[in-house]
Amino acid sequence: MRQQRGAALLVAMLVVTLVATLAAGLQWRQWRLLQAEAAARAQSQAGWVLVGALDWARLILREDARSAGNNGLMDHLGEPWALPLQEVKLASFLTAESLRDASQETAYLSGSITDAQSKINLSNLTVSETGQPAPLSQTYASLMRLYQQLNLPPEELKQWTERWQAKSDGALRPMRIEQLTWLGVPPDNVELLKNYLTILPSRTPVNLNTASAAVIFASVPSMDMATAQKLVTARAQSPMKSLSDASRLMGLGVNLPESDFNVYSQYFEVRGRLRLDDWVIAEESLVRREGLSVTTVWRRRR
Repeated sequence: MRQQRGAALLVAMLVVTLVATLAAGLQWRQWRLLQAEAAARAQSQAGWVLVGALDWARLILREDARSAGNNGLMDHLGEPWALPLQEVKLASFLTAESLRDASQETAYLSGSITDAQSKINLSNLTVSETGQPAPLSQTYASLMRLYQQLNLPPEELKQWTERWQAKSDGALRPMRIEQLTWLGVPPDNVELLKNYLTILPSRTPVNLNTASAAVIFASVPSMDMATAQKLVTARAQSPMKSLSDASRLMGLGVNLPESDFNVYSQYFEVRGRLRLDDWVIAEESLVRREGLSVTTVWRRRR
């Protein structure tokens, strides 16, 4: 009898343990499904918000081109598009009737618009103003001056530009600066060059109203850093309205061909970042403005 009772008690304990294990497993599975559903929902909401942010940025650029003081002939860092949006509650942009979802009260949005033509465009290495293959001369000289300023090895520049040129026959070529690692540029150097280089779909001039002193120094032959910094300081007080203004500020003897320099831009980079509870979703876009038309060239989520 005692043995039977002990066996029955042991079986009962095993059954209870098995039921508890199954119940815990089912509860964990349900929790995981709820978590996955919440994550998918958050990502979907974030995607729509970032699309709205991109449309907002396009509207700002369109209105900038429409403004009477601009007329599409001048872009500078004192315009509304150049002011970054610091992290702010998404609810600040919505009416009380729009706050149907409590998660919107804990969502934070930030973003910025930057002039893509404030950097040296690597597409100029292979495309001339007429659309034909271009020699390395001018753009390569600018890159060499930049490499010297940043204390980077000139041998590295020679190697990856040769590989870049070799891919002009239609082979896969980098579309973003981060992909220069494909051509053998070390990741640390790529991270540094991101501040000065860009890759755009077509040949573009450098906007002297938005370019940094380092880019101006590298791009303008016979330019010294002191003059480049003087130009940046002067344009902050009064943006340049034409290349003639830039030539006057730089001094006599400085040649600024329109194919290489300008004071307005067509390409802009738009960055948006949404923080929703523990989720952070960021998106980068490249837009092109032609007159009052602002179109999206590409979008990339990070």
